Amino acid sequence: MEDITQNFGTLYYPTSALVFYQTDERNKNTYVEHFDMDKNGNPMNAHPLTERESKALAKALSVNLKKEKSQEYLKPKGILPTNILHINSGENATVLWFTKAGKRPMFFSENLEIPNGTAEVPAMIWRATKRSLSVFALAQNRRPTEKTPLFYAPFFNVYESGNVCMGTVNMNIKNSVSLEEFTANWEDYFFNSYFSHLLGNYNPINGNCVNLWKKLIKTGGIFPKETLKKTNRTLKTLLK
Repeated sequence: MEDITQNFGTLYYPTSALVFYQTDERNKNTYVEHFDMDKNGNPMNAHPLTERESKALAKALSVNLKKEKSQEYLKPKGILPTNILHINSGENATVLWFTKAGKRPMFFSENLEIPNGTAEVPAMIWRATKRSLSVFALAQNRRPTEKTPLFYAPFFNVYESGNVCMGTVNMNIKNSVSLEEFTANWEDYFFNSYFSHLLGNYNPINGNCVNLWKKLIKTGGIFPKETLKKTNRTLKTLLK
């Protein structure tokens, strides 16, 4: 005979059982009885479910629910999207992706005197965790490599480091969000918030940022790549 017990999965043994009783009324009352189980799986020691046992049960169910949600976090719905460049699934999970040049909704605070509207933006690099976002621009409208140079994102509300100040935007990235929902949510947060001012003592473009966006909103023209300013970084510096 062959010993095949090593091929079995984890074995679970019954240790307790709950029986729910309800009254036969319109407004039902419920009573829960707790049973311990002996080594043969037979119920014994019946008693009302105690507060301590209720808390232990609630904790066990909560842990399992959180574990299930964490397993779904950043899981792609199908084949990995082609715009995804890198995923760091560590404790502070990070996703790196790019978007091609195209038209995006743009909203501006009144103090900038730039009308809201749709404008062409350059190809972009996005790097996000659950709570933070960094953005950069690309000069070429194609999938980048590790050696691809990064340009400053030509927007207001972005620090020289690439970190985005989200202001009062109410971000809600769920623990069960898929990879596709994660990237779409961050893009929506960024472009559906109001651009209000430059951060730090630097200008993100070659030229006047206010005049640039006034012109692009008015004309609907292609984003002028010559206005992009190169950083001293490449895409590889974001792979951490």
